[in-house]
Amino acid sequence: MIKTYINPSYTEWASLTKRPTATYESLEPLVASVFESVKKYGDQSIINYTDQFDGIKQDDFRAKTDEFKKAHNSVPDALKKAIQNAKTNIASFHRAQLIDNIKVTTQAGVECWQEKKPIEKVGLYIPGGSAPLFSTILMLAIPAQIAGCKEIVLCSPPSKDGTLPAVVLYTAQLCGVKNVYKIGGIQAIAAMALGTESISKVYKIFGPGNQYVTVAKQWATRHHVAIDMPAGPSELLVAADKTANPNFIAADLLSQAEHGKDSQVLFVTTHKPLLEKVAYAIESQLKDLPRKEIASAALKNSKAVYFKNDSTAIEFINNYGPEHYIVCVQNEILYLNNINNAGSVFVGNYTPESAGDYASGTNHTLPTNGYSKQYSGVNLDSFRKAITFQKITKEGIQSLGETIELMASAEGLEAHKNAVSIRLKTLKDEI
Repeated sequence: MIKTYINPSYTEWASLTKRPTATYESLEPLVASVFESVKKYGDQSIINYTDQFDGIKQDDFRAKTDEFKKAHNSVPDALKKAIQNAKTNIASFHRAQLIDNIKVTTQAGVECWQEKKPIEKVGLYIPGGSAPLFSTILMLAIPAQIAGCKEIVLCSPPSKDGTLPAVVLYTAQLCGVKNVYKIGGIQAIAAMALGTESISKVYKIFGPGNQYVTVAKQWATRHHVAIDMPAGPSELLVAADKTANPNFIAADLLSQAEHGKDSQVLFVTTHKPLLEKVAYAIESQLKDLPRKEIASAALKNSKAVYFKNDSTAIEFINNYGPEHYIVCVQNEILYLNNINNAGSVFVGNYTPESAGDYASGTNHTLPTNGYSKQYSGVNLDSFRKAITFQKITKEGIQSLGETIELMASAEGLEAHKNAVSIRLKTLKDEI
């Protein structure tokens, strides 16, 4: 089911690390037309596209107070308690990321400092469909609140009856999100990027989604809107040796494979007998999964790779740059100290990737498709921006002035030089 590779050569690595991502160019004309329509017709365009793409007719797509009340009453108490527990852990981890402002005297009379400010308006996209990801609300709304974002807009595709799942509304309310809209897909991203009569234009858009949402987020950057990161299908890599449990490995691989048919999981091991044991465990566990058809399709994109030594295995893992990375090896320190490219790392036999997806405290909005080589996952600073300040006294401009003059003159920017020179002359005349 999962293709197996034994000591693949470096020349094979490019094909082994290739993701099953679709080419997005074909979707751009559709995305561009939706954006243009939303820009021109606003709310009416949203209504039309929701009917066209989702088969849902609605005149008003904002979630109402009575819908929140009904949702609160219909979510089971045990699930509420679980969500609240997860919220506490996620809040604790992200609140710990608050740091004091930095202030430095770089030389006598020259003081520089940095302050973090919240991004005032943010948009959160919460996927729906067969698996509404209410957990993503926790991962995005909690740090947005801690960061101090003044306005939070949340969009999520409605069910066929035009409603949002009760657990989505409950979680949004628990996280203090009031502006919730029952729209999804390209039109939701366009609405947040451009603004409509009902939906405020935001400054940055967060959240995962299908290929249409991915392209729409990238298109949004053409309209002076930032996005959290490029994103694609979810992925997981498990590294294991003889100390690992094959049943645990199989369960972890399947947990990620069930996300979608275009998901990908990789199993890397330095213990060859594990290949067969994990393959057997996957086959055994798969048959009982409700989403086995989806997981089976994802497994066709997946690979099991054996390397005879740790150093080659680690080099391959860094080359792949997984979104999620589980380390189940005896020499944890070796693998952890040498990982450079990963979205989030899960250490040990009793740390499933599911923990990070839901409740341990770390964020599950992570870079995919190898972007962990240059992007971080969502964190508190994703919702903030840094502003630098400086103040120079008379003493400071006199001590630093000549340096600025010489550098400005060397670049041929005489007005820059003069901005210093005129001050130095004034101070000299005062003596």
